[in-house]
Amino acid sequence: MSNDAVSPEEVRHVAELARVDLADGEVDQFTRQFADILEYFETLDEVPEVDRDADLANVMRPDEARDSLDSDEALRNAAETEDGYFKGPNVS
Repeated sequence: MSNDAVSPEEVRHVAELARVDLADGEVDQFTRQFADILEYFETLDEVPEVDRDADLANVMRPDEARDSLDSDEALRNAAETEDGYFKGPNVS
C-alpha cells in the first residue's frame, strides 16, 4: 500500500472528531500507523473463501425460570435509591 493511503489532513480530522489534540510529529506518526493498519486489512483479501456450510450447534442452555431477588433485597447494598430504583449520578 502506498504511504498516501491516509493523509495527514484525514488524521487531523479524525483527531478533531475524537477531540484529541495532536502535535505535528504525532500526526505524522499516526498517518504511518493508519497506513500500516489498512495494509494489514488488505492481506485479508488474500485469504481464500471457504465453500462449505458450517456445522452449527446451539451451545446455549435452555432458559429456566427460577427465583430472583425481591426489590428490597436487591436495593439493600445500593449507595442511593429513589422510589424503589437504583439512583446514580446525573449524566450530561
